[in-house]
Amino acid sequence: MAIQIRPARRRFLRRPSCGDPRPEDRLAFIDQATYQLMRTTGRAQLMQCVWVYEHPVDFDEVRRFHRDFGYGLAGRRIERSPLPFGRHRWVSSEGPAADIDFAERARPRAELSDWADERAQLAVDPEWGPGWHLGVLPMTDGSTAVSVAGSHCLIDGVGALLTIVDAVKGNTRHLGYPAPKSRTRLRAMASDARHTVQGMPEVGRTLVAAAKLAYRHRDDFARPAAAQPLSISADDGEDTVVMPAIAIYVDLDDWDACAQSLGGISYSLLAGFAAKFAERMGRVRADDGAVTLLIALSDRTSLDDTRANAMAFANVSLDPTSVTKDLSGSRVAIRQALKMSRDVPDETLQLLPLVPLVPKRALKHVVELFFGQADDLPVSCSNLGDIDPALGRLDGTDAEYVLLRGVDQHVSRQAIERIGGQLVVVGGRINGKISIGVVGYQPGAENTKTHLREVAAQTLAAFDLSGVID
Repeated sequence: MAIQIRPARRRFLRRPSCGDPRPEDRLAFIDQATYQLMRTTGRAQLMQCVWVYEHPVDFDEVRRFHRDFGYGLAGRRIERSPLPFGRHRWVSSEGPAADIDFAERARPRAELSDWADERAQLAVDPEWGPGWHLGVLPMTDGSTAVSVAGSHCLIDGVGALLTIVDAVKGNTRHLGYPAPKSRTRLRAMASDARHTVQGMPEVGRTLVAAAKLAYRHRDDFARPAAAQPLSISADDGEDTVVMPAIAIYVDLDDWDACAQSLGGISYSLLAGFAAKFAERMGRVRADDGAVTLLIALSDRTSLDDTRANAMAFANVSLDPTSVTKDLSGSRVAIRQALKMSRDVPDETLQLLPLVPLVPKRALKHVVELFFGQADDLPVSCSNLGDIDPALGRLDGTDAEYVLLRGVDQHVSRQAIERIGGQLVVVGGRINGKISIGVVGYQPGAENTKTHLREVAAQTLAAFDLSGVID
């Protein structure tokens, strides 16, 4: 999905006047679900962008970016409803969420990946703040890294890219959300109760849809879940893990030449790369050896869409043994899956209006409904396409490397192993390279960055490609 934004001069998009209609400040159902699942499971998802400069950085521009990024989708927080079944709301939190965190000492370039992981594990909170943060690392070889990481409850990947580009170009958006605690508790309870009653017809229709869905999948519910191998001992079942994450950079000329030689395009090559990577990590279906890709599709066309998570998903099965020889079949399969996703709404997403009414204990089972699929061992694959070059110019000049990735915090080892591990691949074309972020965890394997880099090198070699692996 290409990210295209027209060049713009620095401007401050006006604040809504008293005569303007009040903006919708209730969370979309998918955003309510994302937030409640985070609170229920403790697992938080973040978006992270890292710039690496091998030439001097204009820190005045970095400071300006830091100031301007804290508007629009990043300039808000979530305020909970006082009612246990009420919809939560957006409130304004404009400006920098926290000061720029300059590292106290320079570190070797070899520690860049570790520093990025450390930044990704720093606390963010979409309710109490900070919802995002920015850090700077000088390195002993003279290069500099800058990281922005923010809560997925505030903003998704495409929304983050658009917001970054807006800030780089000097645009400051005011969404018109109310200030925190602007409603008295009594007024908030009355308002949220009224909206809940008004929404009951939709809840009724959703209950009917849920009953029909349960009936169609009654055999699946009755079938016992396949046992997943656990490599944990009895005394560490609830400890948390930081899943290994790496970055891969391949020159676009080499990447595009490879795609063309295999009868594909950049999109199908990234999907084929993810499938081959998955095969080497054992993430193939037991019945046919295929790889299930869960492809994220953005529904967002501009920053006028204020949903935090404006996306849909498509499932596609690829044969990992053929993608290094011919991508034409994969290209067709992906095209058909994307069309199916557009034409046939995801029936599980139709159940989202029920989320505010689901008790916290029962909500834990929703995680497996949306994300479990342990039998399929799905691989999350997000293709950001051609990204606006402005995103790579944090200080006004092109960074030599730009990394885009999704990361997780507070991941329970028991939970991640119960669903058979995880593999997330995010790719985007910027500054003459395709940047691929990979986060992977395999139960029973050597879950280190060294091992993940070895798998990455083997996968690139299978396509006769080479690149920089950090």
